[in-house]
Amino acid sequence: MMKKFLYTDSSQTTILIRLMVGAVFLSEGLQKFLYPAMLGAGRFEKMGFPSADFFAAFVGSFEILSGLLILIGFITRGAAIAMLINMTVAIVVTKIPIAFGESFGPFVLRDLKTYGFWSMAHEMRTDFSMWLGSLFLFIKGGGDWSVDRAIQIKNRL
Repeated sequence: MMKKFLYTDSSQTTILIRLMVGAVFLSEGLQKFLYPAMLGAGRFEKMGFPSADFFAAFVGSFEILSGLLILIGFITRGAAIAMLINMTVAIVVTKIPIAFGESFGPFVLRDLKTYGFWSMAHEMRTDFSMWLGSLFLFIKGGGDWSVDRAIQIKNRL
């Protein structure tokens, strides 16, 4: 199982996706702690999360850890799974309500000028890109120039 989980091909271009996805998640996670009122607990509270302090710290920590793992290409698939779940929750909680123009459960709809599919598509462009980048890394692994690849070569996995 671990053998397959760490397996990656020797693609040299995968590093571009790893750099993009890892850097964005690392940056977003750090900002939840650097700017808690705007991007951390304050934002989670405005969205309607119960225990906003806990969830902001939890999500921020996972984004930092996963971002670092993706950047160095270590346990890339595991970090990608974590971020696929993270981005799926973000899309459901913050973007799907925009499509319908109303709050979803305890989650509060943001005040926007327009609602509907195109407004949602615009608002979720980064989330969707990070979701697709994470899916790519889950499928392909860390690629060449990753810790996963070095382990694979060393152990002839």
